[in-house]
Amino acid sequence: MAKGKILVTGADGFIGSHLTEALVRAGYDVRAFVLYNSFNSWGWLDHCDEDVKGKFEVFAGDIRDPNGVRTAMKDCDAVLHLAALIAIPYSYHSPDTYVDTNIKGTLNIVQAARDLGVSKVVHTSTSEVYGTAQFVPITEDHPIQGQSPYSASKIGADQIAMSFYSSFDTPVAILRPFNTYGPRQSARAVIPTIITQVANGKKQIKLGALSPTRDFNYVADTVAGFMAALRSEKSVGEVINVGSNFEISIGDTAYAIAKVMGTETEIISDEQRLRPEKSEVERLWASNEKAGELLGWKPEYGGVEGFHRGLEETVAWFCKPSHLESYKPEIYNL
Repeated sequence: MAKGKILVTGADGFIGSHLTEALVRAGYDVRAFVLYNSFNSWGWLDHCDEDVKGKFEVFAGDIRDPNGVRTAMKDCDAVLHLAALIAIPYSYHSPDTYVDTNIKGTLNIVQAARDLGVSKVVHTSTSEVYGTAQFVPITEDHPIQGQSPYSASKIGADQIAMSFYSSFDTPVAILRPFNTYGPRQSARAVIPTIITQVANGKKQIKLGALSPTRDFNYVADTVAGFMAALRSEKSVGEVINVGSNFEISIGDTAYAIAKVMGTETEIISDEQRLRPEKSEVERLWASNEKAGELLGWKPEYGGVEGFHRGLEETVAWFCKPSHLESYKPEIYNL
């Protein structure tokens, strides 16, 4: 598609900030939708790389507000919709906010896109919608299982987005990233949790369940997936996995990180970090065949070698004192 104005929702977050930078570097005119706050903070965009500073527009608003969303979307050719509440433990505590943000926020996006004639909406799903794998690798035809309020809200959001494609021909594509990791990720995720504890000299690492497996996707690969979905006409009306096609247990991930950081660790199971038994997703392993066929996408950090390379880059970023001081490893982050 032509390089018109692109709206990125959730641009202040982990993946969104990396995506905003990549789009600017690729020559797109970017409007970054960030969550309004009285501090005028743009989240991670306040710390973006020097080569992109001042080269994107910022719109502060709230994805739950339809008027703000519509205003942000005016004059935009496409929308990459990443804004969401994503922490699973917090969804046990405050599920209503997940419905408002994830489902109603997505409705606001596709409704405005329909009314304004936006040429492409790329909606962000999550591998959590699959629940525990019934077969591997997980294709896009795998059954959907809402094993947490978070995953249920994302299932609802996905269905809202696709319903507008089916009902009104709104050009929607759904990208379904598996567990993305890398620089800037919040401490609610397992890899930053491990790295920040080790970097602060902890020999005993507190984690939840160790046996579940995950398909970890380095953030640069996830960003490349979004950009490929934006460009590809074949993505419209499709749900597309973005994953490395490689699974590793949480326990083995902790030991891999310890090896990269040149230390030995003891893993302690922390009761408060465990999900309710039936809510735990025991296994995730992505099939990325469809992404290759429709988008021409493949992971640059796939397999064991790619995972260790991604970990090295992630550890290097987190271990910079100016970055590490932003995290609180002694506190369990919901």
